[in-house]
Amino acid sequence: MSNVLECKQLSKSYLQGKLETPVLDKLELSVVKGELLAIVGSSGCGKSTFLHLAGALDLPSSGEVLINNTNILTLSDKQRASFRNQHIGFIYQFHHLMMEFTALENVAMPLMIRGDSPKRAMQAATEVLAQVGLAHRSQHRPSELSGGERQRTAIARALVTKPALILADEPTGNLDSDTAEQIYQLIRELNQSEQTSFVIVTHDLTLAKRMDRQLRLDHGKLSTFEQAYHV
Repeated sequence: MSNVLECKQLSKSYLQGKLETPVLDKLELSVVKGELLAIVGSSGCGKSTFLHLAGALDLPSSGEVLINNTNILTLSDKQRASFRNQHIGFIYQFHHLMMEFTALENVAMPLMIRGDSPKRAMQAATEVLAQVGLAHRSQHRPSELSGGERQRTAIARALVTKPALILADEPTGNLDSDTAEQIYQLIRELNQSEQTSFVIVTHDLTLAKRMDRQLRLDHGKLSTFEQAYHV
């Protein structure tokens, strides 16, 4: 099976004055097409840094990130932005929807940014909103949606470009248990129907254990779930 994401010897440090703070240390990871991967870690362990690197939002201090066999380090800033739009979707703990736009307009936005015609973008957004069960709420603004509906809208926005990889940062962390379960079921259904790979960063062990594979990020290194929790 082909790899959607590969991280090779991935390292990241931040400079504060003369002090260098290492965050990721020669991290190695491969994610295959259609895989659901959970990465668990405590606050400050480098989860957000990892997502920024894996999502081509930031560049590593050393090492490589390959998405669909493309080394993102070889791309210019403009090329990297275009590549993100085509190949990667993002889901955050807080939905980051634009409050002045309807659910439909929010979902269509990545396609509009890519240069699709408004008609084509709205049609694709309509189809994806129906896929996540929100066809009847397409003309509502985020302030008129429940927390679960906002997160479904955010998932639809991540899916609308048909990315190979979706990176999710605590996607159920701001939801009650019933709504979190609905979001998990939706992620699982979409994963199976679209064969989209999901990398879900979370501190929720219950959610993590329901993924296909689990890893723990600690002190800049990844370890297996068994090593992390059963030693």
